[in-house]
Amino acid sequence: MKSPIRLFLVLILVLQFSCSKSPEQQAQDLLEKSIQAHGGQEAWEEISLLKFRKWTRLLDESGNIESELDQYLEFRFQPYFEGKITWEKDSIKHLISWDGAKIRYRMGENEVQNEDFLAAKKKDFDAAFYTVAQPWKLLDQGGKLIYEGKKVLENGKEVESIRVDYGPDSDTWWYFFDPANFLMVGNEVQLKDHRSLVYDLSEENIDGLKLHGERESWRVDEKGQRLFLRAEYKYSEYKIEK
Repeated sequence: MKSPIRLFLVLILVLQFSCSKSPEQQAQDLLEKSIQAHGGQEAWEEISLLKFRKWTRLLDESGNIESELDQYLEFRFQPYFEGKITWEKDSIKHLISWDGAKIRYRMGENEVQNEDFLAAKKKDFDAAFYTVAQPWKLLDQGGKLIYEGKKVLENGKEVESIRVDYGPDSDTWWYFFDPANFLMVGNEVQLKDHRSLVYDLSEENIDGLKLHGERESWRVDEKGQRLFLRAEYKYSEYKIEK
């Protein structure tokens, strides 16, 4: 006969195993905590219009400035999703607009009709919203969330990590959260030709929501070691309508 103590220990192990959460559920739990830390799901869903300014500076491997871009972005959530991005370059006004069904691009008085060019601009439009809508956007169906535990970023910051898998032919994303307050502190993405690590340096508090402030993007190797600073971003002048 097995000893009662041994049977008790076996029972404890079985219960611990059966009650342990899957990596997917752990990722979901962490994401929900982060959303709450950023202002909550209800506050995000109350937004009908989101406007802001986004300044971008790109740098080459030597630290030289490649370009600077100062854009104004507007996304309307209700009654359907639409938006526009405007900026001026070389005294010429540029406009990307999405009316819920079609993407358009206007340069000065001319509207571009090339379908491949417009498809690329639709990706730019979607990427702009995807970025500003974090962490809420991660709740959307289509990506598989997997908790990968704690890790230390290249800057020495300890974080909790979620990997987001959008399928075999898509980019792979990682999102990093402060283990104490659950705010998003950065993300990493593996593209086909390079890997980038983005740090959230500051945040903007707007109507109870914590949104992007200053960010910086580094090119990194497969181990996450920084190679060079690729981009600097500054989000400002937020306006929210409910």
